[in-house]
Amino acid sequence: MTKTSATKSSLHQAPFTDGKAAEAHYEDTVPADAYKLSPGAGPAGPGSLKTPGNTNDKLKDMAPFRADGDGMGLTTNLGVKMAHNQNTLKAGSRGPSLLEDFHFHEKLSHFDSERIPERVVHARGTGAHGYFQVYESLAEYTKADFLQDPKARTPVFIRISTVQGFRGSPDTVRDIRGFAVKLYTREGNFDLVGNDTPVFFIQDAIKFPDFVHAVKPEPHNEVPQGQSAHDSFWDYVSLQPETLHNVMWHMSDRGIPRSLRMIEGFGIHTYRLVNAEGKSCFVRFHWKPIYGTSSLIWDEAQVLTGRDPDFHRRDLWQAIEEGDYPEFELGLQIIPEEDEHKFDFDILDATKLIPEALVPVKIVGKMVLNRNPDNFFAETEQVAFCPANIVPGIDFSDDPLLQGRVFSYVDTQRHRLGGPNFNELPINRPLSPVRNQQRDGRYRLQIDVTANYEPNSISGNWPREVPEAKKNGGFATYPQKSEGKKVRERSPSFADYFSQPRLFWLSQTKPEQRHIVDAFSFELGKVGRPYIRERIVDLLTHVDHDLAKAVAANLGIALSAEQLSRKLPKPVNGLEKDPALSLYAQGKQVVKSRRVALLVADGVSGKSVEDVCKALKSEGVHPQILAPHMGVVVSEEGKEIMVDGAIDGTPSVLVDAVIFPDGEQSLKMLEKNGAAKYCLRQAYKHLKPLGLVGEAKRMLKAAGLSEDSQDAGLVLESDAQKLMKPFIEAMKQHRIWAREDKAKDVAA
Repeated sequence: MTKTSATKSSLHQAPFTDGKAAEAHYEDTVPADAYKLSPGAGPAGPGSLKTPGNTNDKLKDMAPFRADGDGMGLTTNLGVKMAHNQNTLKAGSRGPSLLEDFHFHEKLSHFDSERIPERVVHARGTGAHGYFQVYESLAEYTKADFLQDPKARTPVFIRISTVQGFRGSPDTVRDIRGFAVKLYTREGNFDLVGNDTPVFFIQDAIKFPDFVHAVKPEPHNEVPQGQSAHDSFWDYVSLQPETLHNVMWHMSDRGIPRSLRMIEGFGIHTYRLVNAEGKSCFVRFHWKPIYGTSSLIWDEAQVLTGRDPDFHRRDLWQAIEEGDYPEFELGLQIIPEEDEHKFDFDILDATKLIPEALVPVKIVGKMVLNRNPDNFFAETEQVAFCPANIVPGIDFSDDPLLQGRVFSYVDTQRHRLGGPNFNELPINRPLSPVRNQQRDGRYRLQIDVTANYEPNSISGNWPREVPEAKKNGGFATYPQKSEGKKVRERSPSFADYFSQPRLFWLSQTKPEQRHIVDAFSFELGKVGRPYIRERIVDLLTHVDHDLAKAVAANLGIALSAEQLSRKLPKPVNGLEKDPALSLYAQGKQVVKSRRVALLVADGVSGKSVEDVCKALKSEGVHPQILAPHMGVVVSEEGKEIMVDGAIDGTPSVLVDAVIFPDGEQSLKMLEKNGAAKYCLRQAYKHLKPLGLVGEAKRMLKAAGLSEDSQDAGLVLESDAQKLMKPFIEAMKQHRIWAREDKAKDVAA
């Protein structure tokens, strides 16, 4: 990846010394038309400040801090050039090390302090840069500047993470994914901090420490890592039924996504939008992936934990490097203020979603992720998100979980990043200039020379408040009426715990329902205390009797007649099902950006390989040539074919589908190759599309499969051209769910 070399002047640019210098810096790095599309702007090379299709001025703002060592001599942290870096200073080559070796002291002491406390939750994550662009002005709903001009591009940084595991935990464990977006707007930073589920585990933020303590590894032995399949988590769930809705999402296929590019993002909470006239409406934020939503198979996810624990992180990085930029459309569910109480659930309850069948999602813009970080620590680890970071035109509701998170996040960042000045780190620093009387503290970067109090006459009473205005005015809290006694109690409108879990269950396809049963059975099978398992199954009898019976049967639990005769909750606002809650109920999958393995050996049909690759590339699919060895294979036509990976080092869990091209000599070698046969059998077990060209159907017998295993995803054709159309159609199904029962008996 090519990096942009910082100039000497930019590397030595002094911090701001006064307000004028800061303003000049802002004007230099963020010109007035910075957010406008540049006609005809094209790529300037990966890693450059002008990334393809995006000038991304946040990168310009970070340029003074982005040091590239190419062609530069080694220095200390103070810029002193060093002639030696291989040995400590000693009294003679075998003598004692000397205390005066200042370079050794600095190098080791800095190394000893290279780690910062990891996040208590969401420690395992990955990030990317990009931009957001609104489709049309939303002035009707909000005065937020970044939602006004369709020609403007707002730089963003996104971090997607698992919840439970430590930094070193695997990517593909069953977990909720955090979905945090930082938008560097001209009015300041707006952080939309959510998850890949539209609901949360708890209703009130005071319960957050309890929930996190329960979901983390058991305190006596810190086991299990990155998983919720243990007693303390399920004990908490069994005693706190408000968690059940998000647990249903957690146990569904959404808990094991195929890719971070193929998940939805949700703001979770109900926010307010406020327009220039001061009119307010409620809103929930959605991010809809252009690549669609899809999941892994559970066995596949477990295999990936060992085969490639960085699978999701690698997938996101590769997609951006290859130009398959992840894209997410921003959607809004807008609820007029007068409709706040028209539902049979409370829209301020973060454990409840607003069904899209009742309030359709209005698609208003798109986020494109088109640049990977230059330094994982400086950007992805040091980025600090906080729900308190809002801009004029967006405000909070009375959601008790949201209001608690507003405090908790910023408190966490002060601890994790060493003090109150974490927003001055390049990745966190807003594009808009910062002017206030806040001073000093650890790691202060900005050098202020104006008065540090208000009012003052020394600096002309600047900086001071900016009056609220229809446009470009200061932030003012929406003047919502509020009255009531001071109490510590939950609103009665939050008390329904089972209607929405039932809606979620009934909205799933049959395969998804089967996977939810399997997930509950697996997780509860790891719980040692029988009474905890029994309490969870008892909760499920309030959601759906078939679900409870299936899980109980797998756990050897006998349900009573009373449990199986319980009255089930009524439909949510009369709604029995909502296809938006299912990954697969809404149609075919997007195949662009997916990967297909072609297993070949010397003597493979070059024409067969060429036809397959041509057809895949026309769909935006990436073919990967795998062989028993690296280097090249020689086709039966005598041409060399470059190999992308060895078969035994690139298992089928790393790709979306597998094809065996024709070629007599190649097939004879692959029939004897254990890794090739394992790849075919494992791909079949994981319900992936399989293509066998010509005589390649012999591989079925070699792999212990029979030709009567054929289904819509096992495509056999005499030549590659005939194969590709039905094969692509099979890929659009993502997985061949009709094969699932047969595949269970296949030993992978």
